[in-house]
Amino acid sequence: MTNCLIIFTRNPELGKGKRRLAATLGDEKALEIYKFLLEHTRSITKYIYGIKQVWYSEQVHEDDAWDNLTYEKYQQKGDDLGERMKYAFEQALEKHESVIIIGSDMYDLSALEIDEAFKQLNDHEAVIGPATDGGYYLLGFKNKIPDGVFENKEWGTSTVLEQTLADLKGTDYITLEERNDVDTEEDIKDHPDFQIFLK
Repeated sequence: MTNCLIIFTRNPELGKGKRRLAATLGDEKALEIYKFLLEHTRSITKYIYGIKQVWYSEQVHEDDAWDNLTYEKYQQKGDDLGERMKYAFEQALEKHESVIIIGSDMYDLSALEIDEAFKQLNDHEAVIGPATDGGYYLLGFKNKIPDGVFENKEWGTSTVLEQTLADLKGTDYITLEERNDVDTEEDIKDHPDFQIFLK
């Protein structure tokens, strides 16, 4: 049985996605930043040991920057983020023992940390990476999905992490270091790598 990394991504289109960034920087800069984040996500995941899957929000793009030889490609299914993640996990756990999901807006994440998260699943049933905004940037399970983790959440709010940790009680899980994902201008205003977008 192998490791499987699920990457949830939004099809990069002007006026869609990164709405909180767009509110202060405009649609075009928000799209540029998102494409920059996608490129970072590709760079840290392409050499991860195991199967790598990209799950698209709208439709699968066969001829895009996600190399078809490196990444399996699927379309997300479900009415909300919880249903979509649960469906992707269920599909992956049918074939793979350890499955981790990340988004595509994490500039603070490295390949080493993803590999370390998979190693933690050798000894634990679940792994979670808390985000500074009250959500999580990484979630992983071995063999099965604990009950309730994808249900009854207000996705995109500061309560998601707390509610998810409550659902993981009774599960042997480990918590990674807190990280900052990129949702607002405040998240990137002091980061040197993003200054080209803020001029």
